[in-house]
Amino acid sequence: MNDAVPTPAAAHASTAEVLARAAAHAPGLWSPEVVFVRGEGARLFDADGRRYLDGMAGIAVASVGHGNARLADAIAAQARRLIVCPQNLGNDVRTAFVDRLVAYLPERLSRVFLANSGAEVNEAALKWARAATGRRRVVAAKRGFAGRTLGALAMTWEPKYREPFEPLAIPVDFVRYDDVGELEAAVGDDTGMIWLEPVQGEGGVHPASAAYLQRARELADERGALLAFDEIQCGVGRTGRFLASEHAGVVPDLATLAKGLAGGVPIGALVMTDALAAAMPAGGHGTTFGGNPLAAAAGLAVLEELEARDLMAHAERMGRRFREGIEALGSRRVREVRGLGLMLGVELKEKAAPVIAALRDEGLLLINAGASVIRFVPPLVIGEDEIDEAVAAFGRVLLP
Repeated sequence: MNDAVPTPAAAHASTAEVLARAAAHAPGLWSPEVVFVRGEGARLFDADGRRYLDGMAGIAVASVGHGNARLADAIAAQARRLIVCPQNLGNDVRTAFVDRLVAYLPERLSRVFLANSGAEVNEAALKWARAATGRRRVVAAKRGFAGRTLGALAMTWEPKYREPFEPLAIPVDFVRYDDVGELEAAVGDDTGMIWLEPVQGEGGVHPASAAYLQRARELADERGALLAFDEIQCGVGRTGRFLASEHAGVVPDLATLAKGLAGGVPIGALVMTDALAAAMPAGGHGTTFGGNPLAAAAGLAVLEELEARDLMAHAERMGRRFREGIEALGSRRVREVRGLGLMLGVELKEKAAPVIAALRDEGLLLINAGASVIRFVPPLVIGEDEIDEAVAAFGRVLLP
């Protein structure tokens, strides 16, 4: 499946050459084995000309696919026109993007702060919550992931990320995900914010029940806290709705978006109510690059592509096809397939890493979500034949 094909990649240095040069200056955080030089739709091509089906999309980032014409044209046109314009000055494309974004959101979420990444808008959310409530404590879920910057890190459950940097400045009470009783016990008069992912990503692709998210809304209202949803991975249509929380019919006080929002161009958005936005004093927060016209043009193109190609409904159909395909394999090595839309986890009865490596050899690129879960978050443009190709690769690896 990943045999060499003629591509423009032939003009690039080989994988071995690129990796050797990269190692001389890398910070030592990763050990890549493949070098990708080109993409097309749901396909990637490496430096040696091999072709892969992309089941991870840069970790849920390449929402409208690689080499998307609408996105590439919008970026190129905006780069020729204007790249930089800080948010204390007006910009036409930024305004058009925000108008389009708000049109996808529940009516209450009418204010938008733009930044450059998910971690950045999660940090902004912490500041806004403090400004609005005066309370320091946050209730967050075990297995949750909010980022690795020092504020957001406090809401990230995984000890290997948190412990080397403790003590952290934000006091966080962790509760078992989707456990209403633990949530009720944890949210008190000193809780400023309840922080939840409607579908946990890094923690194993676990969707919350509607009852859990609805009770979180009630608790926030009863006890004077804010309800925040981290939709960085599960938002922007990936689950078949623009916000994953829409499946439960719950509207938060604030939500964070990033990853797929600009199809690969760095962006982050904190969306919130009028009242919450007004709580921050003028100049109380800011960013140099956030809301730049280039990222705004990319975000606008992504939102236009979602609508023009009906990608949210498509994500729902393709996710169902993948789930049913994996389940139909009947592999005794699979414990469960779960998720929403094209945010799916295949939980194994064994470690995921060797299976992911074997699937890459079969030409299917994937990433884990915990020790035993394979995460499937492909570009939303993936087609039926490509879904079937992915299922067939799983069959070749899991059935022998």
